[in-house]
Amino acid sequence: MLSAHSVQIIKSTVPVLEVHGVTITKRFYQLLFTNHPELMNLFNHANQKQGRQQTALANAVYAAALHIDNLAAIIPVVKQIGHKHRSLGVKPEHYPVVGTYLLMAIKDVLGEAATDDILNAWEEAYGIIADAFISIEKEMYTEAHTQAGGWEGFRAFRVERKEKESEVIASFYLVPEDGGALASFEPGQYISVKIDQEGAEHTQIRQYSLSDASGKSYYRISVKREDGASDRSAGQVSTYLHNHVDEGATLWLSAPAGDFTLNTADERPVVLLSGGVGLTPMLSMLNTLVERYPERPVTFIHAAQNGDAHAMRLQVNQLASKHPQLSVYYCYGKPTSSDYIQQHFHKEGYIDLPWLQTVIPEKNAAFYFCGPTPFMATINHSLRQWGIPESDIHFEFFGPAASLEQSTAQV
Repeated sequence: MLSAHSVQIIKSTVPVLEVHGVTITKRFYQLLFTNHPELMNLFNHANQKQGRQQTALANAVYAAALHIDNLAAIIPVVKQIGHKHRSLGVKPEHYPVVGTYLLMAIKDVLGEAATDDILNAWEEAYGIIADAFISIEKEMYTEAHTQAGGWEGFRAFRVERKEKESEVIASFYLVPEDGGALASFEPGQYISVKIDQEGAEHTQIRQYSLSDASGKSYYRISVKREDGASDRSAGQVSTYLHNHVDEGATLWLSAPAGDFTLNTADERPVVLLSGGVGLTPMLSMLNTLVERYPERPVTFIHAAQNGDAHAMRLQVNQLASKHPQLSVYYCYGKPTSSDYIQQHFHKEGYIDLPWLQTVIPEKNAAFYFCGPTPFMATINHSLRQWGIPESDIHFEFFGPAASLEQSTAQV
């Protein structure tokens, strides 16, 4: 347990972290990767270059300081990060290394303001927080490899089938090369794919949502090709998968992870909202609902640029034709002439609250959404404006978590 003196000191640093948090975490990663370049194999390089990882870590450190006298309050965040750590292969021995350079970064950025008392308090606090992560992740590692069909680390999978779903999205159907069983997963979870490209300095690991229901003979991921990204590394893995990974190729996967999951115990109606490739976890939830919970009404709403960029439309429409409890609506930002002729969409432009209120039949429902951050900020704002309780609003970020409340102002 953290001493009362250390709690008081940590609490006093909260305003400082609010101002200098990102500067501290930027310095931390500089020190970490300079002294331990092998750890670059565990991190998404694009998130590093875009500053998303630094901001996410700064938010986590700030939350830890804010709730240092009640760490139980941040356990949900610890578990969320723990899922990612387990899927990447973060181990207990990494935590002392991180602690060393985090304290060095605090000292470097704050200078003389980082007194011995402050550094000692943060060292004590970090040890307790690290122990919480290690304990939770130990349970996750154990569950991942001891469950039926589970495994430890990364396992070889063969691309059994590759299908083009739209101009920019392709699906990969993956089966274990060892012919063994597949671990089940919760709808909404993801797997990590490890790529070792010839000539590349570091391994690349990316998380991709599983886009079908559990219980199949395969895992399916549906990947958007990010070849137009301003930062080349942002699309390095996705373009590699699209351009170089064909049927018969081998991919290395860690066991399913993630805490953005469908609450199957809830018997109320479900509303699934997605933008772009954010439809992948929604498809897993949708397929699970129609296959196993046909008594729950489902409203599926998807936003895309146009019909050319809209993936899996035929699959979803076929489900709607077979399952009367499923209602489907599409919103296109820039429809093509073909979209108008074939009536592919229900709304032109962007999703807004007045339109949502006309297509969602029941306000007392569970709402799940995923997509680009501006899309999610808009949906989040609309649902809160409508009076949907926070407990009924569930969303997933692709990459390090951010703040939807801060993003709303940018929409």
